[in-house]
Amino acid sequence: MYIISGDNETPTRQLAQNLGIEHYFAETLPQQKAELIEQLQREGKSICYIGDGINDSIALRKAQVSVSLRGASTVATDTAQIVLMDGSLTQLPALFSIAQSFYDNINLMFKVTLTPMVVGMASVFFLNFGLIHIVIINKFGLIGALWVAMQPAWKPLSQIEGHLLEGEKAQPLVSGGQGSG
Repeated sequence: MYIISGDNETPTRQLAQNLGIEHYFAETLPQQKAELIEQLQREGKSICYIGDGINDSIALRKAQVSVSLRGASTVATDTAQIVLMDGSLTQLPALFSIAQSFYDNINLMFKVTLTPMVVGMASVFFLNFGLIHIVIINKFGLIGALWVAMQPAWKPLSQIEGHLLEGEKAQPLVSGGQGSG
């Protein structure tokens, strides 16, 4: 984790120390923020940039994932791919949890879809299966893929609720900004 801030050195350093973040950059201009992000990307890092001001818009565009807050500058919320609707970073762990769940689901979907194809090809060569057998094997793959695809429909609410503080009500977590697809 890095803090890239346009603020002065002292408050940025104190924030980094309070959060236990080793790396920080203070007094950076908007273009420097974008250059730092590009440098970190060249080093093989994936960037999730969180910004709320006009001066963050360039950096938000450069990051693989960009997050802003409701109530932030219009430029930041329009540029960000994700807008946290409660106006704070308290829902960030839930966002990362949902993203990890999505990643796991995509990987499982790939395996469930690919396995019947591999089994079908091997069956053609080693078991002399015909076209009808391969179609049946692929139908099992389709059913499995549909089952995996439906799993997220049952998970997110429980994951979000697990990250809410006691007494909080579930609110919309994210909203796609102009940059989202």
